[in-house]
Amino acid sequence: MAELLLELFSEEIPARMQAQAAEDLKRLFIERLKSAGLAFDNAQSFATPRRLALVVDGLPVAQPDVREERKGPRADAPAQAIEGFLRSTGLTRDQLEERQTDKGAVLFAVIERKGRAVAEVIAEIVPEIVRSFPWPKSQRWGAGSLRWVRPLKSILCLFDGKVVPFAVDGIASTDTTRGHRFLSPEPFAVTGFADYRAKLRDARVILDAAERREMIAADAARLAAEAGLELIEDKGLLAEVAGLVEWPVALIGAFDPAFLEVPAEVLTATMRANQKYFSLRDAATGKLAPRFIVIANMETADKGAQIVAGNERVLRARLSDAKFFWDQDLQTRLEDHLPALDGVVFHAKLGSMGDKVRRIEALARELAPMVGADPDLAARAARLAKADLVSGVVGEFPEVQGVMGRYYALAQGEKGEVAQAIAEHYSPKGPDDLCPTAPVSVAVALADKIDTLVGFFSVNEKPTGSKDPFALRRAALGILRMINENALRLPLAAIFSGAAMGYGVSSADLVGELTDFIADRLKVYLRDLGIRHDLVSAVFALGEDDMLRLRNRAEALQKMVETDDGANLLAAYRRGSNIVRIEEQKDNRAYDGLVDPSLLEKPEEKTLHDRLKAVQDAVTQALAREDWIAAMSAVASLRAAIDAFFDKVTVNDADAKLRENRLNLLATFRATLSSVADFSRIEG
Repeated sequence: MAELLLELFSEEIPARMQAQAAEDLKRLFIERLKSAGLAFDNAQSFATPRRLALVVDGLPVAQPDVREERKGPRADAPAQAIEGFLRSTGLTRDQLEERQTDKGAVLFAVIERKGRAVAEVIAEIVPEIVRSFPWPKSQRWGAGSLRWVRPLKSILCLFDGKVVPFAVDGIASTDTTRGHRFLSPEPFAVTGFADYRAKLRDARVILDAAERREMIAADAARLAAEAGLELIEDKGLLAEVAGLVEWPVALIGAFDPAFLEVPAEVLTATMRANQKYFSLRDAATGKLAPRFIVIANMETADKGAQIVAGNERVLRARLSDAKFFWDQDLQTRLEDHLPALDGVVFHAKLGSMGDKVRRIEALARELAPMVGADPDLAARAARLAKADLVSGVVGEFPEVQGVMGRYYALAQGEKGEVAQAIAEHYSPKGPDDLCPTAPVSVAVALADKIDTLVGFFSVNEKPTGSKDPFALRRAALGILRMINENALRLPLAAIFSGAAMGYGVSSADLVGELTDFIADRLKVYLRDLGIRHDLVSAVFALGEDDMLRLRNRAEALQKMVETDDGANLLAAYRRGSNIVRIEEQKDNRAYDGLVDPSLLEKPEEKTLHDRLKAVQDAVTQALAREDWIAAMSAVASLRAAIDAFFDKVTVNDADAKLRENRLNLLATFRATLSSVADFSRIEG
């Protein structure tokens, strides 16, 4: 078995594209190997700023020989049919076999193909992949026709230790590569992957992005600890910086402590977005420290002193800009920004951001009593929540929207609850984000997300398949998290209807679509908590739009169906329901459950009738006090009676009156269970 090593060496690949490009290279190569009938043991891909690399282990040196047998027309078929078969196989008439079958003599083609050398197959695969590589953006350079993310410089391709000969747009394959652009620029030859990886390290290139991330994190944490500080974790920045350097060297710098007057979020955003610096904090106080970590791609004789000095100068200018924006913003009250929001488009079909603010202000006031918030404070927070979007700092650093609104609100003397709600109204932004718990924050965050859902659904901009350009699934999940984590009782259908009025629309279909959408998201949310999706559907089918109550009922239902009594009761429900449904179709009528006690002849049907009456009373009382466990336990207690009924009683009796009465008894059984959940939707 042999090894394939491929390297595509180019100018710098954008960091954001590297991981996907490495995966695409591996995927495309594996697909083509499989199409060629080539098995292998393992494939790994790598990316650095200047190269994509792939190693495939356990490849054969030649394709397996292939023998294919194809059945053709009858031997006495018209000449035109036989000629068509010959063209499809590439054979001549005398190369076909004639075999006797039950339909007479039939022609067969036996096609044998000798397996090709795998090196020849690779020589075809690589140029094809390079020319069709799915870069998000690519460019063409010089007089060539090839498009690549950045100018492609060389191709290294070795199979079984030998160069696979081919060329792409004039670039011939070789066994050579280059190391670090400045520390080891001379080309060198390699013999295989182990040699390639080791020589790259000697040439100051760490091939594996995961290893570069580990080196950066460890060195940055060490430098921070040596300075008596703590590294602020930032996985996104870590991944990005690992894509900017081939030989990471961590250095520590400082900035003027006077800049700490600016909010920490602004300083860290400046350092992160513009300079790719890691921020540090005082471990004792948790406050931002006037130091930073920069990751260089160089080793220098002065141990990075000039690099640090240059970065400190650049950062000083950046922080001066940030401080200027901050000082300017403090001179304008949030209310004074509101008119400018009328010039900011929320969505072409849904009006301006000013329109959205007016809608969520009204909706937050309406929601406030339901979540235990002061309506005036909720309305005030909603009114100011988006004002920082037109501030100088947020214009420069959009990622601090909301956060800056809180600072501005506190600076102008707003109440703490209002300022907190402004900061938190975008939350939760994802499954790992903290969920608002303060009532005013919850009211505004719910209003913002509900308005977004209603608006986009009203103009038919709904998620489709994997596409969700307006993050509506995330908004729905945020609503569900706030409901569940704050134990909120919200009539969502009525709330959606009220929110739709803010857009000047009123539609029962729209409200139904929204509640269905929320219920689908609830299934996903509860699945992660161990609750089956079919049980959520069984409860939702009853018209339940209180998501907290729906969850509690689904949990109780799951506990019941997981017991022996519950499982057997479910089977009995299906049996009884099917009998009634079939007979209703035959008789062209519905059985309404009106049972005549005088026609109950057998002890088992009398017992079932009595138990149903007792259970119906118990279920009604349990549902009224929302004791879902008691309601489920009550219906589960029917198991023995219904089992005995099916064992001893013939439903389709010859006596028409007895038959009708027993079908009504089963209809009563069906209705009793359906009062707690739609058992027809339960799987298993």
